[in-house]
Amino acid sequence: MLQLPKVIGHRGAAAYAPENTLASFQEARRRGATWVEIDVKLTADGVPIVMHDDSLKRTTGVDRLVAETPRADLPAEVPTFEQAIACFAELGLGCNVEIKPCEGREVETAHLTVAALRRWWPASLPQPLLSSFKDASLAAAREAAPEFVRAILLGEIGKDWRSRADAVGAAGVNTNGAKLTAPRAVEIRKAGFALSVYTINDGDVARALVGMGVDCIITDAPDVILAALN
Repeated sequence: MLQLPKVIGHRGAAAYAPENTLASFQEARRRGATWVEIDVKLTADGVPIVMHDDSLKRTTGVDRLVAETPRADLPAEVPTFEQAIACFAELGLGCNVEIKPCEGREVETAHLTVAALRRWWPASLPQPLLSSFKDASLAAAREAAPEFVRAILLGEIGKDWRSRADAVGAAGVNTNGAKLTAPRAVEIRKAGFALSVYTINDGDVARALVGMGVDCIITDAPDVILAALN
């Protein structure tokens, strides 16, 4: 079974530093995280970068779509995936890499993400986990680089969760912790899948979810959740 830490920092340590930035990864490490979760999408010229939204506006103030922005025109605070990996190597951080494609780039984003991992991911770090809400991205990642473990991202656990997970060769399920029920948690764990939940920032809630069988809590505040679970 997929082995994950009890806590993963969401987009670094998004409660304390700008999300998906090198500063956020550094802050996550300072606050005890051993893994972080990030989002990878492509610039106009096909460079994998670390960014959640389709637009740069919310996180950088630049009112421009990522898919229409070349690497050379990115705001300085937006790291490339290569820069993020170098940061993880320096800090000793594992990573849940969410493939977050702009519309129509599901396969391309998956292919370039796994190509970057093959090129730059250091052997000194634990193998990364690939996840995505886009089944097409996970299927493309499986075909292109089956050596990387995958988790399917599901906003809610529907009746078709198992068939979707099996179709992309997932070893894990990542889901919204606020919507997870105990019966579904038991079902997923009994089926042999690792179970992670996002985005939980309350220690009591985290403890309750772990009591339901959740393996890993993805959080903006890794120090808070680590203290609660320890």
